[in-house]
Amino acid sequence: METAPVAEAYRLPVTIKTIADIDRSGRWLRLGWQDFLATPTISLTYGAAFVIVSLIVTLGLVEIGLGSLVLPLAGGFIILTPILVVGLYDVSRRREQGMEATLRDVLSAYGEHAGQLSAMGIVLMLCFWIWVEIALVLFMGIFSQTPPSLERFFTDVIFSTNGAILLIAGSAIGAVFAAVVFAISAVSVPLIFDRPVDVITAISTSLLTVRGNWRLMFGWAALIALVLASALATAFIGLAVALPVLAYATWHAYRDLIEPAPPPKAA
Repeated sequence: METAPVAEAYRLPVTIKTIADIDRSGRWLRLGWQDFLATPTISLTYGAAFVIVSLIVTLGLVEIGLGSLVLPLAGGFIILTPILVVGLYDVSRRREQGMEATLRDVLSAYGEHAGQLSAMGIVLMLCFWIWVEIALVLFMGIFSQTPPSLERFFTDVIFSTNGAILLIAGSAIGAVFAAVVFAISAVSVPLIFDRPVDVITAISTSLLTVRGNWRLMFGWAALIALVLASALATAFIGLAVALPVLAYATWHAYRDLIEPAPPPKAA
């Protein structure tokens, strides 16, 4: 059963659905996988680009002795993901309309709403910066030292009493921060890409969507975290598949949660 009363009380120019079925995450992921299989060249090319960039950044940090920063930066990467995969939303939208999608379409997808998408990117980049600062302050507050190399991080930090405190505190703070970021970005980026709305409206819509469907969205957020964590654990190689599948699935989640725009009135 679906209803759509949420946005009306807040006078938003969209209609948010309240979905009683809390088991939609699997359906969204299945639809995302179908989009992936239908566009393997585009999907793998897009995903492989992020694998290469992730490996280059990781090797660079290890080379300068700051390998331990790979972990908080990998967590921060998840924050930026919604704005980085806008081109893949276009693939799903084109498939909905029975149109062919090309890599050129994907790369030019930002154009129409570049201003508001850029503003949303700044919001997410700010969240990314705050997350990295929190991770650094937490680490230096507990260990009173600058981030060590990756080898020393595992031997001197993880397997120590202070390391346990860091993991517990970091996980708790990270979970709260991730929940906030997810709430503001769950449907906001696809909405900005799909319709002429501003960042404030998009974020407000996303917050109300998550609040009105919190059980469903909790499960969806957990599934996203699980898939991305599994991909990151494969030395980033799994991102080549996980990233496009989740991008397509996010588009289908948006379509399920937000009523399509009404057709324009005839003159």
